[in-house]
Amino acid sequence: MRIDWHQYFLAQSHLLSLRSTCERLKVGTTIVKDNRVIAGGYNGSVSGEAHCIDVGCLVEGGHCIRTIHAEINALLQCSKFGVSTEGASIYVTHFPCVHCTKSLIQAGIRYIYYAEDYKNHPYALELLDKTGVHYERIDFDRASIIDSFEKQP
Repeated sequence: MRIDWHQYFLAQSHLLSLRSTCERLKVGTTIVKDNRVIAGGYNGSVSGEAHCIDVGCLVEGGHCIRTIHAEINALLQCSKFGVSTEGASIYVTHFPCVHCTKSLIQAGIRYIYYAEDYKNHPYALELLDKTGVHYERIDFDRASIIDSFEKQP
């Protein structure tokens, strides 16, 4: 059985989340344009700095400020290498926070697909609706992905 594009890109996002260095929530994301991956990211510390898994989370106001969110890391990767995100899609393991949502809108992301709801902020939803950015929760079936992988010759 061949998996569809949504499952394919969400599987990549889940795989990327395994690189996360934050103990509170492991998030992965994949930015896609014309069914091609242009960037990936996971939540973790600034390059060269201590990681939550090594020294603990640095929590202020209920948020770990040590980490850069997966979505921002992926957008920064595009910025660093001069890759346009205008009209792109993003696949995220969890619904983006309000700050990531604002950044995704500003970066020209037109489609947000996510596997799990996570504190879906009302203002993030309002912004997405007002700007016409399509967002959709996609049922991600880990078992069928593993089953498809195991059935390969």
